[in-house]
Amino acid sequence: MEKPSFPVAVIMQRRLSSNRWQAEIWEPYGVLSGHTGGGGPSLLVDREGLQQWLYPGFALLLHRDEAEGYYLNVSTDSPRVFVLWRMDGERGVPLDVTVSYNEGGRWLDGGQSVDSVAMPREVFAWVGEYVEQNYRPEPKKRIKPRSFMHPKDRAAR
Repeated sequence: MEKPSFPVAVIMQRRLSSNRWQAEIWEPYGVLSGHTGGGGPSLLVDREGLQQWLYPGFALLLHRDEAEGYYLNVSTDSPRVFVLWRMDGERGVPLDVTVSYNEGGRWLDGGQSVDSVAMPREVFAWVGEYVEQNYRPEPKKRIKPRSFMHPKDRAAR
């Protein structure tokens, strides 16, 4: 069974820093939805102290076992796309993208460089529809605190 996918491109930004220990900062700047172009990175912006590079050819893939992570993301006030990236020589290079809070968290826990950018509206609509069709939060069973029990019932526990 083929997994739902949505083509995107990642924009990486290099900006000069006033920090004496770090001359420049690389970071994901944004994600362009529906960008299917292939090929290598291309320079979008090059001006004093700022460069932005477009990295095409990424796809957001939706996995059934990540549905809770998608739900957690689209149910927030600020849905995000998580970008896994690394330094390759002198340039910040994106490696993967996800819209799952849980997967982004696992990447961070694994010591990877992960940053988030605003989720484009088209991606939000696509992920939201997937969540509505494939995810139902599990009902939480409330456990009554021991202090609410009758003293003779507390001993039985």
